[in-house]
Amino acid sequence: MSEKNIELSYEEAFNKMESILKKLEEGNTKLDESLSLYEEGISLYRYCSKIIEESELKITKINEDFEKAEVSSNDI
Repeated sequence: MSEKNIELSYEEAFNKMESILKKLEEGNTKLDESLSLYEEGISLYRYCSKIIEESELKITKINEDFEKAEVSSNDI
């Protein structure tokens, strides 16, 4: 699974990642399945990280725009 192919909300991806982690921690999976789960977990982690990063950038932009608008309104 590539993070490019993931079409989940952040919450869905995070929950799926937690589920994978629990399975891996139990230690009841065969090596091939563990590797597959690990790979999927890493993809989900990257996907979630990307969503957080994009959200942080949006918040920064909104704050910058707000500060500019606030400064402009003080000039009046």
